[in-house]
Amino acid sequence: MILDIYKDALEYSAKDWKTLVVLGVISLFSFLLLPAFIITGYNYRVVNQAVHGIINGKDPLPEFTDIMGMFVDGIKFFVVQVAYLIVPVLIFIIFALIAGNIGGFASAVLMVIGCLITFIVGVVAYIMNQMGICHMAYHDGEFSKAFAFKELKEVVDEVGWFECIATYLGLIIITVVLAVVVTSIIGMLFTVFGFSGFILGVDASGIFALGAFLNWLITIFIVGPYLSIFNSRSVGLLYTMQI
Repeated sequence: MILDIYKDALEYSAKDWKTLVVLGVISLFSFLLLPAFIITGYNYRVVNQAVHGIINGKDPLPEFTDIMGMFVDGIKFFVVQVAYLIVPVLIFIIFALIAGNIGGFASAVLMVIGCLITFIVGVVAYIMNQMGICHMAYHDGEFSKAFAFKELKEVVDEVGWFECIATYLGLIIITVVLAVVVTSIIGMLFTVFGFSGFILGVDASGIFALGAFLNWLITIFIVGPYLSIFNSRSVGLLYTMQI
């Protein structure tokens, strides 16, 4: 089932390359915050479509309509993510403060324990966070549903804690591998061109600069948006395993 989710999401994310370019253009201005929330709002629409769909369905990519609504959804998406970070961050800070006042070997032991607890709580918080966003989307954007902890636990129990963790680990691996492979291929091609030009007595600095610029363009306009949609679609489809 997990492999089916990945297969669906990989194919789904490549359905419309123009959408990827549009997201890339918007991301260039994400430092202005408004575009950043539009991007998270679009990801929320991908999740929303997935939780109301099926694996290997024929869903098209969401359209860029109702931009203000997308912006609001993006803020809600962001707030949920930040809210779930608070507990593990507070736990780490508390342990760090106590360890800092103790000093010595006991301080090191306490920090190891604190890091372990923070990691465990962080994993649980991340799973609840992802399912919370999906649960909110499934209930027509009802914000409180993102923090309906009893319902979310039932969702995760139904899907399976192991399946959730395995799916998210797989997403991390696939995301890193795809990003590294694409950038490495482009980098190696222009490295070969550059050294070939150097051997022929041509100034290769322009070739290397072009390769770096092309890598940046492809990452911003293709790879980044593609992986963002891929992850959002996968998370939404994972939620449907309990429906």
